[in-house]
Amino acid sequence: MHAYRTHTCGALRAADNEKTVRLSGWVHRIRDHGGVLFIDLRDHYGMTQVVADPDSPAFHVAETLHAEWVIKVDGYVRPRPEGTENPNLPTGEVEVFATGIEVLSAARELPLPVFGEPDYPEDIRLHHRYLDLRREKMHANIMLRSAVTASIRRRMTEMGFTEFQTPILTASSPEGARDFVVPSRLHPGKFYALPQAPQQYKQLIMASGFDRYFQIAPCFRDEDARADRSPGEFYQLDIEMSFVTQEDVFNAVEPLMAGIFEEFGKGRKVTKPFPRIPYDEAMRKYGTDKPDLRNPIEMSDVSEHFRGSGFRIFANMLKSDARNRVWAIPAPSGGSRAFCDRMNAWAQREGQPGLGYIMFREDGGAGPLARNIGEERTEAIARQLGLKAGDAAFFVAGDPKTFAPFAADARQKVAQELGLIDENRFAFCWIVDFPMYEWNEEEERIDFSHNPFSMPQGGKEALEAAKAALDAGDTGPALALKAWQYDIVCNGVELSSGAIRNHLPEVMKLAFEIAGYDGREVEERFGALYRAFQYGAPPHGGIAPGLDRMVMLLADEPNIREVVLFPMNQQAEDLLMNAPAELAPSQLRELHLRIMQPKKKKAEQGNS
Repeated sequence: MHAYRTHTCGALRAADNEKTVRLSGWVHRIRDHGGVLFIDLRDHYGMTQVVADPDSPAFHVAETLHAEWVIKVDGYVRPRPEGTENPNLPTGEVEVFATGIEVLSAARELPLPVFGEPDYPEDIRLHHRYLDLRREKMHANIMLRSAVTASIRRRMTEMGFTEFQTPILTASSPEGARDFVVPSRLHPGKFYALPQAPQQYKQLIMASGFDRYFQIAPCFRDEDARADRSPGEFYQLDIEMSFVTQEDVFNAVEPLMAGIFEEFGKGRKVTKPFPRIPYDEAMRKYGTDKPDLRNPIEMSDVSEHFRGSGFRIFANMLKSDARNRVWAIPAPSGGSRAFCDRMNAWAQREGQPGLGYIMFREDGGAGPLARNIGEERTEAIARQLGLKAGDAAFFVAGDPKTFAPFAADARQKVAQELGLIDENRFAFCWIVDFPMYEWNEEEERIDFSHNPFSMPQGGKEALEAAKAALDAGDTGPALALKAWQYDIVCNGVELSSGAIRNHLPEVMKLAFEIAGYDGREVEERFGALYRAFQYGAPPHGGIAPGLDRMVMLLADEPNIREVVLFPMNQQAEDLLMNAPAELAPSQLRELHLRIMQPKKKKAEQGNS
């Protein structure tokens, strides 16, 4: 007999009755029923009920056991007494009568419970992650992640993609976040950077003559934590393809993503085909380029109904600045005073002065706003929005660039409160036609808005026209320029960004010049890519869906840390391994480094 087990704790069935078996695992729970001890024994594969009564030679050991002790059990399989079967367990028809129990490892008093799924402080969970991962839900999340990863690899290989690994120690690249840097011992004063993404490497793979690349790639970014973003590191399905248009990328990636979500989505419907929404349209209808399309509400520009109206606040706003607009957020079935007041109070808690509204009745509009603009304008708004008696509309006004994030939140809040969101669906979409550039308010200059390596729509001619206008002091053509860039969004979560790449060196240099990089800087910072493009590079493009976010959606978890084995906390600390940590003086000398502590603020210095 094997030293530790003949079966796993998830393997025994009714067909195994009367077999002599050996199991090993963790003591999940102990129940004392009138002197008879029932031990739920757990391992990676499942749970088996073990029984020890006073007549069992194992009873004296069973009495000493505590939760999470690791034990070995010898015994024989028997049917559970009639009426005590557990249909929720695969092993629920049988139990093991213990003839011997050996303690393999005792456990101290637990800092957090493993049995059940109680809500426990995150710092304790992360400090003792090895215990947290024993909990059923966490264990299932990590196994789901593994299964999703395996399915991705299989599907990518079947589609003709080849997996390659790219370097971890590399050079800094402008991917939109801060780099993690690694000092070089052999080259004093110089540093490697951990890759924010394998962007340049995967393009170099295409320039090297390979055709379809993928990688489950680790990426490192020194950025703040969010619910859908881990600080420090994350994984993405990195993809690049040669001789492709945007349409070719969509045709490869869309069935892959739909297939994964159908395979692991537990019956939830997947939107097919994925709608394609231009960036400008997404911002206008949803206030965001990450719209949750399970929410049917679409916002509308109703500025003309308020221009010159009796509602002076909006009318004066529209008159004072041509950029100002009034957007309406329809609220089907939301026409009660209580709901409208509740939404107004919510807006105030969000730091807004309020949220204007109109309630629609059989005899017309109701509320202060309707009284101010009059019956005719109110009816026109109802017609434009397709609203009827019992519905309402909420209004936001000002410069859309400023109020769009709040409008997007209000749209989502209305739908949540009114129960309009279809929770049983994965609503995918492509966001396309992103602006190539944006205006950097802090530095007062043109900057890349998305991916700096993207091909502009219109190619070199469009860039030359934008550069000429910019040299003449006109930023309009550059800011109006679109790029062959695209995002995949699912249920309001951005899963991926991608683009058709700028593979021509002269076009690449011109694109960076518009963003304020001179030619020499481009050659220095992106020398490998720039040189490779001078020796014949194919048109190519790709995308990189976030693995962590995909699993987060599939597991129906609100926080990405619930699907990562060993995550950092929101302060980018690994509480389990105590990282980051100070280096010994000898290590600092070896790396030619000296620590300079941040200067204390004057107030702190005065108190010290």
